[in-house]
Amino acid sequence: MRADGLAGGHGGADRLGELIPVALRGMAAGVAERGGPVPAGGPAAVAAALVAERGEPGPVAAGDSEPGGPEAVPADAALAEVGRAGFAPAAGPDAEPAGLHRAAPATAAGRGGRAPAAAIPAGEPAGRSAPAGREAAGSGALPRRGVGAEAALEQLSRLLAAGSADPGDPACAAHLHCPPLAVSVAADVVASALNPSMDSWDQAPVASELEREFTAGIARLCYPDASHPDAVVTTGGTESNLLGLLLARENGIVQPVCGANAHHSVARAAWLLGLPAPIVVPCEGDRMLPDALAAVLTPGCVVVATAGTTNTGTLDPLPEIAGICRRHEARLHVDAAYGGMALCSEPLKAKLDGLDLADSVALDLHKFGWQPVAAGLFAAREAADLGALTVRAEYLNADDDTEAGLPDLLGRSIRTSRRPDAFRMAVTVHALGTDGLGALVERCCATATELARRVEDHPGLRLWGPPELSTVVLRPVVADEAGGDELVARVRRALLEAGTAVIGRAALPTGPGGANQLWLKLTLLHPHATAGDYLPLLDRIAATAGAELVAGRESPVAS
Repeated sequence: MRADGLAGGHGGADRLGELIPVALRGMAAGVAERGGPVPAGGPAAVAAALVAERGEPGPVAAGDSEPGGPEAVPADAALAEVGRAGFAPAAGPDAEPAGLHRAAPATAAGRGGRAPAAAIPAGEPAGRSAPAGREAAGSGALPRRGVGAEAALEQLSRLLAAGSADPGDPACAAHLHCPPLAVSVAADVVASALNPSMDSWDQAPVASELEREFTAGIARLCYPDASHPDAVVTTGGTESNLLGLLLARENGIVQPVCGANAHHSVARAAWLLGLPAPIVVPCEGDRMLPDALAAVLTPGCVVVATAGTTNTGTLDPLPEIAGICRRHEARLHVDAAYGGMALCSEPLKAKLDGLDLADSVALDLHKFGWQPVAAGLFAAREAADLGALTVRAEYLNADDDTEAGLPDLLGRSIRTSRRPDAFRMAVTVHALGTDGLGALVERCCATATELARRVEDHPGLRLWGPPELSTVVLRPVVADEAGGDELVARVRRALLEAGTAVIGRAALPTGPGGANQLWLKLTLLHPHATAGDYLPLLDRIAATAGAELVAGRESPVAS
């Protein structure tokens, strides 16, 4: 079959029907090969394993000129390397629970007699030099001759899956990195195949209308009582926070103010926009202090509050902050990238009281929305504010075209070419409804509450505080007795390098005199995992802390 077949047009769906099962077969093989939440060995081992598998090219047959042709590398030859990548083997029936095993490194025999992967420098080809006309993988050169669509898809899909962190594994809980819903991924295939570009209506007739309807619904979710709210699609919280400060600047407001708990993108946005560095307001319990905000606020400020901090998932007191902003004639932007979709839950949406008083809001559906990255949204209480994004390009939104009724899509983003990301979000909401999404949010938050109780009861762990959303912050007890922050950091890296778990870290002012201490965090975004699924991980964290403490004492270079 031709490797250069198109996904769209006549026959495009048929060709996809042939290729997608091949890619999924490779992905399934890679998941089984990895066996846990992340490949073992750390960056050097993963890079070396990739070189070991793909860096020893075979000879190029004379006349090998047509990609995917009869003399191209056959699919079965390209797949003969299965099992040689050095990733964690698939767990057998007698193995520990998936994601909680310590994978043994691949041996030379397991890779068909090659040198151990870790011994091969990353970026260098394994074995002999590439023959003329064929560059080695890892050399920085692209292949001159292809292996065909099926072989390329199956081989590289397997490699990607074997070497990826898997957010669908409960032991992969470091970041706001969700396992995407299958319905959204399937919708993304359709969107990618049809490839609407959302910068002009003639490239995206129905996609633009679906986006308009979906963003109008999001705006109404955030601002149920506003007269003219609106929303646009972004790449995530970083772009949405940039838009929040941009619209403030265009309204004559130039001084950002945020809590010490604010996302790093707020300071970056101020820098990009040429605004002064944000005034940082103290926090308590990872929550902005309203009295401290009132003490520094003046007219001409834009306050960035947070509804779901990255470190702990805590929400700022939005009603009090909104009242202070109104009294001081300041603008309010709320970074609700994490917590915003709790609006879909009747039991949880009260946590977001005051959100509708903000001038603008950032949301991310690649967190509590279970979308593939990227799935950001930016909502404004006044649609007119979004007029600041207007720009004219004759070939995309000429005045006479817009006057004739063609929608202006260029003014709906700071980007030009952009994917139809709203399509998969709209499909997901159509499938589940906001009630269905809200139920998934509730499950994650309930699981976090239950897991926090288990941390409190665990003799080897200490809980930072009760979770407000789905983040559980904890610290090994032995770190307080001996080892300190260095031990906490080593625990996280040991679990990661073993391929056992991916857990996060957070620096919080819990030390003497308010000094920062290092904590571990579990960000629970798997809506079908239970607290019981995470209990082996708690035991593993405590056991690893004890082992690392002993190893540190026995090391001749330990300080």
